[in-house]
Amino acid sequence: MSHKPVLYQEIIHALQPQRGGRYVDGTLGAGGHARGILEACSPDGLLLGLDVDPQALALSREALAPYEERIHLVQASYITITKQLAELQWDSVNGIVLDLGASSMQFDTAERGFSFMQDGPLDMRFGSNAFQSAEDIVNTYDEKDLADLIFRYSEDRDSRKIAKAIVMNRPLRTTRELAAVIEKASPRRGDRVHPATQTFQALRIAVNEELSSVESVLPQAVASLKSEGRLAVISFHSLEDRIVKDYFREQSKDIVNPPYERIYEVERKAVVKSITKKPIVASEEEIKDNPRARSAKLRVVEKL
Repeated sequence: MSHKPVLYQEIIHALQPQRGGRYVDGTLGAGGHARGILEACSPDGLLLGLDVDPQALALSREALAPYEERIHLVQASYITITKQLAELQWDSVNGIVLDLGASSMQFDTAERGFSFMQDGPLDMRFGSNAFQSAEDIVNTYDEKDLADLIFRYSEDRDSRKIAKAIVMNRPLRTTRELAAVIEKASPRRGDRVHPATQTFQALRIAVNEELSSVESVLPQAVASLKSEGRLAVISFHSLEDRIVKDYFREQSKDIVNPPYERIYEVERKAVVKSITKKPIVASEEEIKDNPRARSAKLRVVEKL
């Protein structure tokens, strides 16, 4: 393994894998979290690993070869988790990990187009199931829709300026071309992050429908857990984290009508309890080792 995944020890501690348990890594990547889980639940724990990215799946298959008797790896999105568990005839699982967003490996592969640090085509698709590429969005959206998309997914106050500059300079085919146009429209201030960072993030979120995927997976994941099973979610930006935080909060409350009133159609007890009152973040040491960990936030719930 070339690098440990973000919040590795924290994930293993959160899931507390048990021998004989069943676990899901819905964002397999290079297999780092999965390997830790498999070691901790040996000799007979099982793991289902999902990833839409064929490159990630090939890497993790290699990394997890010593455990091949105990793993099921599938090229599929985590939003199909209910279907994948049904196919394995697993009625419930002991733990699930979701490490949201793009992986270091995707950022580091120029031809995937996730980063402007190297030149590459404007792709940004996690897998072949994405409906459109970043190039499609950049070259076909009208100026208002482009500005709205950039603002909605990055909260960049220069979104209108950036959208206008993109439309004036079309067609744009590569990551460096796009980054140069953005930098002209929204110059770097001091030692601030590169002005293209937020637009690239917004495009990636839109291409892969990341926020709606998170909204779709959380109810499935909670429903798939055994009693005392745990769900651990790492998010990397505020919009994702807000979805996770709000869902966990809502599921950890009793929904009971006050006397003589009927506010809720359906009453229910709390479904989960929160294990992390505040999100867990990476240590200074880990951030020095892996700057990407800087924005990682881990939230964990346990099924009641």
